[in-house]
Amino acid sequence: MNKKATLSLLALGLAAGMTALSVSATAADVSVSQGDAYGPWMFRLRGIYVMPHESTDLNAAGADASISDAVVPELDISYFLTKNIAAELILATTNHDVHGEGTISTADLGDVWLLPPTLTAQYHFNLTDSIKPYVGAGINYTLFYGESDGGMVDVDYKNSFGWALQAGVDIAAGDNWGVNLDVKKLFLDTKVRVDTGAGIVKGDVNIDPWIFGAGLYYRY
Repeated sequence: MNKKATLSLLALGLAAGMTALSVSATAADVSVSQGDAYGPWMFRLRGIYVMPHESTDLNAAGADASISDAVVPELDISYFLTKNIAAELILATTNHDVHGEGTISTADLGDVWLLPPTLTAQYHFNLTDSIKPYVGAGINYTLFYGESDGGMVDVDYKNSFGWALQAGVDIAAGDNWGVNLDVKKLFLDTKVRVDTGAGIVKGDVNIDPWIFGAGLYYRY
């Protein structure tokens, strides 16, 4: 997905969010509590901006790496165990370009796909009948796949477990649907092994992305 297409996708998610916010302003008479009237399932479709906050510990002196940002769609499925407590499964996959920094600043380390299915437990606050902020925490397992070696002989990443923190708000814009704004912090790390052709560079890479999302939800 090229940069123009990904930016268009994020703009679409944000536009959908702004549209729903406008509708919600005229739907102030939505007075039925979501937790009382609706069923336990909620589905959210967001456009998300993924911003890695990377750091590396490699066995080559002065070597570092940078990881590109990404914009993709995200699907979330939530199940409300009680009026205020929900479990959410977060599904998205992202592609990132990786470039060398420091003493390997000219190195093209290719690109890699990340699939980090994340399960969080959330607490939803009843701020008003139509505005429901929430916080959450959970666990993820990140799968690295589709690696491109770039200018290297071989690049390999190890799958790993990590943690997640989350905060957001659902704003009702109709009987069963509304807008969602969400931010997550994932704590992702991996072990990387790069065969440069002249030697092996390996070590730990902390990706630790911030994820900002906007979109729509449907609950029944």
